[in-house]
This record gives sequence, C-alpha cells and structure tokens, in this order.
Amino acid sequence: MLITGAARGIGAGTARALAARGASVSLVGLERAELEAVAASCGPNAVWFEADVRDQSAIDAAVAGTVRELGGIDVVMTSAGIASVGTVRTIDPAAFERTIDINLTGTFRTVRACLPHVIERRGYVLCVASLAAVSQAPLFGAYAASKAGVEAFANSLRTEIRHLGVDVGVAYYSWIATDMVTGGYAKPEYAELRERLKGPISKTHPVSAAVDGTVEGITRRSRHVVAPRWIRAMIAVRGILHVMTDRQAAAVAPELVRLAEDEVRERGAEAASEPVGAGGAAVTAAGGG
Repeated sequence: MLITGAARGIGAGTARALAARGASVSLVGLERAELEAVAASCGPNAVWFEADVRDQSAIDAAVAGTVRELGGIDVVMTSAGIASVGTVRTIDPAAFERTIDINLTGTFRTVRACLPHVIERRGYVLCVASLAAVSQAPLFGAYAASKAGVEAFANSLRTEIRHLGVDVGVAYYSWIATDMVTGGYAKPEYAELRERLKGPISKTHPVSAAVDGTVEGITRRSRHVVAPRWIRAMIAVRGILHVMTDRQAAAVAPELVRLAEDEVRERGAEAASEPVGAGGAAVTAAGGG
C-alpha cells in the first residue's frame, strides 16, 4: 500500500493501523525525519520516500521504489493536502494555485503513477476529499474547489476502471484534529468561523476516528469513507446541508471578511495565504510556488 501525506495526521495514523494488521506500507511525503519515524513505528514492512506531489518525477521514483521494495502496489491512498485560509478577494493567487496543485493535481499525479500496479493486482484507490466537497464555507474557496475536484476525479475514475477489477473510494472527513485543522487557529478569521459554527459540524474529532473509518473503508473497498459517520447521510442530502451551512455562514461572513482583510493589510497577501499547520509549513519550506 502506498500513502501520500504520510508524515503526519490521518495518513500516518492509517499507515500505523494497517501495518499493525500485517500490511506492507510505503510512506510518501515531505519531512524526512517524520517519515522515518512513522516508518519505524510501522515495523519492518514499511518503506518511505521523500517526495513532493507537485513533482511528477519524484512521485514516479517513489512508486518505482515501492514496487522494488514491496513487490507491488495493491492500494493507493492520496492523503497529501494543504489548506490556505482567505477570501477570494484577499488570497494570494499563488496560494490558490498551490492548493489546487497539491490537493487535486497531486492526487492525479499519484493515482496515474500507481494505476498500472493497482490494476495488475485488481486493487483499490482511495482519494481523500473532505466534507468541503459536499458543503462549502467562506474562507476556504481554494480548499473546497480542490476537494470537490478530487471527488469528481475519483467518481470519473471509478467508471473507467471498475471493469478491470479496481474499486475507487472517496474519503470525506469533517473537522479532524490534525496539524492542519489545529494550526488554523493561528488565523483570527479561522478561529472566528470555528467559534460561530453550530451543531454537529462544529465539533472537532480525534485523528483516531478518521483512522478507524479509513481502515474500515480500505478493508471493505468502500465507495464512501467517512468520519464521522453522519457524513454518509449528508452525502445523500448534500443540497440540504449546503443550505444549512450557507445560512450559518451568512451571519458571520462580514466579520470573517474584515478579519481576513485586516490580516492581509498587516502581513501581506503572500504571508497571510500560507498553508496552515506543520504540514503546511513543510510545503512552504519545500518551495515550488
């Protein structure tokens, strides 16, 4: 199994959980030290490759290395992703493009490179989207667009390769206590939005909840992988969910916009649009846009 974004969060947790069940895992991502530590915790049947999903040659090398070391790839999980917070008017255009490049085009690059091997083993592809693919909130235009794109990409791919014995799933997570989600609180507009949310969508869930749902989904080769479980119903009634989210957001949107504009004036658009969390910092350090 090959997992991108495996240095932290859901990707790392899923690798550990599946390795504990006897799976061989290939960890792909940034942050060499983190990857090495996760691999060590997974045991002897784990390998790791430092690679940026924006770099096709690096992904190709990681896939080739995985096949060489583990003998093949039966499952691929595209967990690499970032989030930049900002309104459409204030976000740095380069940050918007970077989010699409990593979250959406990075998913394509990874899946495309792995497909011959997954098809050979009649395996499973899990593309990590988000609840943001189902219902969109202010400040997350780039993230929501990328994750909606991931969902659409996976749905199209499913119909293309089902007859080859390969199943394709989409993962939908709500707020999970990853570094990306907790790191967002450093931004006042993000903190304000989270404070104002109500109902089940306001809760932050532990990483273990997402890992448990993901392991179950991979084991069953599920079409939909969800955490928490109520997202499954929301996928079916996504129009209603969007109306509910839109109504909540409308009340707080003017204040969120003001906070976002204040941050841009104080820090500049480029700094204000940097991806949040430790993983986001690793992407910024890696450069490339």
